[in-house]
Amino acid sequence: MSQAFHKIGILGGGLLGGSIALALRENADVQLWFRKPEAISPAREAGFAEATNHLKEAVSEADLLILAVPVGAMPALLSAAVEAGLPKGCLVTDVGSVKAAPHRDLAPILAKSGNPFIGSHPMAGSERNGLSAARADLFQNAACLLTNDSGADTVLCEKLENFWKSLGCRTKWLVAAEHDRLVARISHLPHVTAAATAFAALFGDTSAGALSGGGLRDTTRVAGGNPEMWAEILLENRIEVSRSIRETIAKLEEFLVALDGANQEELRSLLDAAKALRDTIT
Repeated sequence: MSQAFHKIGILGGGLLGGSIALALRENADVQLWFRKPEAISPAREAGFAEATNHLKEAVSEADLLILAVPVGAMPALLSAAVEAGLPKGCLVTDVGSVKAAPHRDLAPILAKSGNPFIGSHPMAGSERNGLSAARADLFQNAACLLTNDSGADTVLCEKLENFWKSLGCRTKWLVAAEHDRLVARISHLPHVTAAATAFAALFGDTSAGALSGGGLRDTTRVAGGNPEMWAEILLENRIEVSRSIRETIAKLEEFLVALDGANQEELRSLLDAAKALRDTIT
């Protein structure tokens, strides 16, 4: 793996930040920053020798800064990073699940600091959270969606795209609004429907889960994710997520009509159409 960046600061030592640090360990100078000082010793004991809770150390001489914290925490953290000495030529990116908000909320800070910003969203993760879930191979064959609404130079766009490809990602460029519409359907809606299915299947009788087959486990797996993190993600993209939920309700109504009418042909048609769509996922 070759890297175009000399020093990479990663602000946030959770699943994504930790996995990036692991993937880069042998090929780049990396500083993995943690907000809480008490997280440093466990991180170093787990093999993250580059762990620090000093922003100055994390950003000094960096030419790529990765914001791997919740989107709502990014503006204050970026401001602090600039105050701590973030080099003016350092490219800033993030790994947030929405893109309109970072481009909008980070723009005033970046305008003053002179740092370019490109949005990144590696579509990789797990229902598990934290550094203990980090894996060096997390990004292998994962899609990484990139946004350049802030108008970074095309040379930097190419460098960042190659960076994600070097971690194993497949890349695609979108505008931020298009990104948020897309992930509402393919990421945020599945989390809501998984949570709703867990409620419908298990509320009032959790013992039923022990009797279930793989279908319930597979369908509800992502509902095991961090509720605080997911509540923030859903609110950040609430307009697009709400639209996707309404479309899902409309489709469920079609199933209800077919069931109420004992219409086997209509049920088969709905299930056939759904199977054909599911089979397009590779």
